[in-house]
Amino acid sequence: MSVLVVGATGATGRLLVEQLLDQGETVKIIVRSTRSLPEQLINHDRLTIEEASLLEMTDEELEAQVHGCHAVASCLGHNLSLRGIFGHPRRLVTDSVKRLCKAIGKDAPAMPVKFVLMNTTGNRNKQEGEQVTLKHKIVVSMLRHLLPPHADNEDAAAFLQSHYAASDNIIEWAAVRPDGLIDEKAITPYDVFVSPIRDPIFDSGKTSRINVAGFMAKLIVDDEVWRKWRGKMPVIYNA
Repeated sequence: MSVLVVGATGATGRLLVEQLLDQGETVKIIVRSTRSLPEQLINHDRLTIEEASLLEMTDEELEAQVHGCHAVASCLGHNLSLRGIFGHPRRLVTDSVKRLCKAIGKDAPAMPVKFVLMNTTGNRNKQEGEQVTLKHKIVVSMLRHLLPPHADNEDAAAFLQSHYAASDNIIEWAAVRPDGLIDEKAITPYDVFVSPIRDPIFDSGKTSRINVAGFMAKLIVDDEVWRKWRGKMPVIYNA
């Protein structure tokens, strides 16, 4: 069994791959280029690299990638540049999630596959009845219309919520919501909540990328942790 990670060249995705390999997992990644990956990662004997654009792969190619995987993790996101924010593909995360889920369904796994999506606290989990202030709603509405990546993150999580129950025969999912992302060299104590404990726009907290990677890896490798958070959108803050 192995884990497929997409978005592995990103700041958090690369850390997730390292965390999984350190814990003895066999990992597959789909990347457009290996140029930003460190040499020791590229040459790791438990890492398989497919150089391709996920959205340009055929259905059969994607099915081959998910085959034999007990988990799929998406750390996909838009580059923080004008082209990354306003260029194509505007629905990178949502379309990738949909295609991966379709491939998993076609593969017909014997056991449910864990799907771990990196999301954002800016995405309100309406199924949990999360409430926000009026000024928060106004700002998020503006972001939704002015910044395509925000709507993309919302739609990706909404797709998993609407298509797969917490306990499903094919796919079980969790959408991890970090707050303001920062860089740290090592995992530090962190707290995980069902819903935000502070306003992500007007009173945001801090979450290190390595803590996000550590928690996502824990969801994948620790079944007890997974049972606690499957079908939910846990929010993670540095302690």
